[in-house]
Amino acid sequence: MKTTEAIILAGGFGTRLKHVVSDMPKPMAEINGKPFMFFLLRKLAKINIQHIILSTGFLHEKIEAYFGHSFENMHITYSQELEPLGTGGAMRLALNNTDTDNVLVLNGDTLFDIDFEYFDFFYRKKETVLAIALRAEKDVSRYGSIKIDENKKIIDFVEKSATTGEGFINGGIYLLKKELFNHDDFPFFFSFEKEILEKQYFYKEFFGMPFDSYFIDIGIPEHYVRAQIELKKLNDEHSFS
Repeated sequence: MKTTEAIILAGGFGTRLKHVVSDMPKPMAEINGKPFMFFLLRKLAKINIQHIILSTGFLHEKIEAYFGHSFENMHITYSQELEPLGTGGAMRLALNNTDTDNVLVLNGDTLFDIDFEYFDFFYRKKETVLAIALRAEKDVSRYGSIKIDENKKIIDFVEKSATTGEGFINGGIYLLKKELFNHDDFPFFFSFEKEILEKQYFYKEFFGMPFDSYFIDIGIPEHYVRAQIELKKLNDEHSFS
């Protein structure tokens, strides 16, 4: 994989998990004795990522105390939100710690077991500023969906409940060029999804690569319970051992 730096967004409050995990940031929720983010970092180490930027906020000290400044062969840098910045603001701040132009970005509360090598190849072949890993779902009404054309160019973002049935959802994994954030008109607090994805696809070529790999979002309490069983199975099989 040519991309060597990754940002993990780990600054959310985890409101829906408060009754399950009240004293930890959501990505630190325990899964079989390990924080959820351990599995993400283990996956990134296997694809030869060299530098991780952890974008933290709520209870940031818990993350720093556990992971320190290295994980296996990767160096860890922290980008701390002193106040909530939204997904866009957090990404913009974290990008200040990167040295390369192409950066992998992941949500810290979702695990999507994609082929990262293939995703990286797709991103570079399209010569785009942004590629999104898309997850095929049987019912997109709970998530909202993303539509692509025959060349996998993104042609629409559909709101939650605006459509039902099969489709593609945002899998929370991006490959992007830093120049995507080179605009002075972004506010201090802004949503990456609303201000960049849903507004700029009209005049920039964004692409989506569909995958049908394992996917779980532990921000949903019932999925957090599922993760205890399913991630142990993945761990035993191959991907996260």
